[in-house]
Amino acid sequence: MTSEVRDATAHSLEAELLRLLARQGRRVPIPVFLGALMIAALAWGRIPTVYLGAWLLLVALVLVARWIILGRLPALSDLSDARRLQICIALSALNGCTHALSLLFFTALPEFQRAIQSLLLVGLCAGSVATTAGYRPVFLAFLLPVMAPLVAQWALMGHGGWIGGATALILALFGAVLIALASDSFRLFRESFEIRLQQASLNAQLNTALSAAEAANRAKTRFLASASHDLRQPVHALSLFAGALGMQPLDDTSRDIARHMGQALQTLSGQLDALLDVSKLDAGIVQVRPAQLEVAPFLACVFDEYLPAAQARGLQLTLDCGCAPLIVTDEVLLGRLVCNLVDNAIKYTTSGTVSLSLDGQGGQVVLAVVDTGIGIPHAEHDRVFEEFYQLGNSERDQSKGLGLGLSIVRRLADLLRMRLEMVSFPGVGTSFYLICEQLGQQVAGPRCAAAPAAPIAARHVLVVDDDASVRAGMQALLQGMGAQVTLAGGTAEALAAGAHWCPDLLLVDFRLRDGDNGLATVAALRQLYPRLPAILISGDTAPDRLREANSAGLPLLHKPVAADVLRQALNAASALQASACHGPDEQQ
Repeated sequence: MTSEVRDATAHSLEAELLRLLARQGRRVPIPVFLGALMIAALAWGRIPTVYLGAWLLLVALVLVARWIILGRLPALSDLSDARRLQICIALSALNGCTHALSLLFFTALPEFQRAIQSLLLVGLCAGSVATTAGYRPVFLAFLLPVMAPLVAQWALMGHGGWIGGATALILALFGAVLIALASDSFRLFRESFEIRLQQASLNAQLNTALSAAEAANRAKTRFLASASHDLRQPVHALSLFAGALGMQPLDDTSRDIARHMGQALQTLSGQLDALLDVSKLDAGIVQVRPAQLEVAPFLACVFDEYLPAAQARGLQLTLDCGCAPLIVTDEVLLGRLVCNLVDNAIKYTTSGTVSLSLDGQGGQVVLAVVDTGIGIPHAEHDRVFEEFYQLGNSERDQSKGLGLGLSIVRRLADLLRMRLEMVSFPGVGTSFYLICEQLGQQVAGPRCAAAPAAPIAARHVLVVDDDASVRAGMQALLQGMGAQVTLAGGTAEALAAGAHWCPDLLLVDFRLRDGDNGLATVAALRQLYPRLPAILISGDTAPDRLREANSAGLPLLHKPVAADVLRQALNAASALQASACHGPDEQQ
């Protein structure tokens, strides 16, 4: 500890001691004065009343002076701590001398009254150990003026025989004990104060570390949002062109190239969607829409979706529904959670089995995803739920994703208020159990089947995007779907186009250039056509941006947008507003 730190600690200790003395000095005057009254009562009739009255008045004045001065000392910052402690010592000595004056009555009292007086004075000395926190200068300033003459009085009592001498010895020994107790008390006071200082220092360090961690987390979120947005723009344009290319007549070689391109884009899109899921969950904009769900048909749909992927890796995917329970949950979010578990199991299982099972136990539903994969060491059980952490993927194999699957799983389980448990052993495999309350039993329905692609409903689509390549890709894709397309780079261009005709649907990027944005575009065009259906498209994953877009109440698609997803969104928006155009200048 440096000298500066020691000086600062000592200064703080003295200040704390002054505050304690001030508090104690305000608590003791009444019981101390009652003790003085008791001594005066013992001497009543044996000592002239004027002397007793004068002594009681002096005791009262000293107690009042101590009460006032000690109470004000902590606030007298113009005086040094040492000077203020000297004042405390002087007040303690004055108080001790005042009570010692009662020993002038000692010889006039009978033996019993002397014993009572001695007990009262010794009690005051014992109490001063606590009221002075054992601080030796203040404590001795009170103890010595009281105990020294008291011991002397008993020692000088010749007519008492051995009793006087023995009492004096006992009192002297008791005074020594009080001094030792005072030393221990002050040591404990000092250690307690130092512990509080250390705790305050640790709390400050923890707060600093927490602030740094929160700042780092915000910086990470901003970086992921910016990186995700910047990556989504070209990927989105590429996916639009790939979708348009897939609608063209191609020879076998070109079609094979287009298929591989689509697979690569699908992998990249999945990784970007994982980043988006984390951002949306952190932003708190994911809404749970609970409804009754038949779990067995739901799990059968998951089985059908992942069966080809498991077979491609030479794995056996099994489904065992031991019951057909009915629960209340959000089917979409539960699907995302279970799909992440199954996808993770397939990625990390090189041979053997991935099993999906359903069981009911004591009014609860247990949905299990069990694999015979590499397993997870016990020391890593918590870390696998961290963002971007992957076990056994130091080479960053992109086929194993970004390491966000289990992080999303834990967030979704908490959001759905389901208990998630994991059991895993290296070389044996991993089991995940999702546990929720059972509502009832229901006969399992048919397995899900993919809906056929519906024709696009919107005839004329106004596309607003500040990226020329995205506009061109969107035009190629929408025209391939049979729509007429008009392009605009911002709100002003969209208004210019909308002043002469009413589009069937507005497809607008959320973030445009020069402070412009899709919400402003939608608001401006709805001044002309109040019921104009609109869809927002965004590559931004920043939590505050997601909350802003979500609060607008518009359908929101995230780049890159697959062709079938875009088709479904266009048809859904068109169905909500079958008659969109009621503007005065509309032309069809």
